[in-house]
Amino acid sequence: MVTHDRIEINPEVMLDKPVIRGTRITVEHILRRLSEGASAEELVAGHPRLDVRDISAAQAYAADYLANEEIVFA
Repeated sequence: MVTHDRIEINPEVMLDKPVIRGTRITVEHILRRLSEGASAEELVAGHPRLDVRDISAAQAYAADYLANEEIVFA
């Protein structure tokens, strides 16, 4: 089992979505901003509680999640 020390899932925080530990910043938000062209440095500048390791952790979490999901294409 892969562990993600920087990511947490708590039913009382952001409706059980994975977030950066100790924040309300979701993995989804980070991935969406990156897909829109934001850099890790821009995300960190906009969210002082983040650091670049959190951005990498969000990407690793998403990759591990997808690696264990069955994806169906229409």
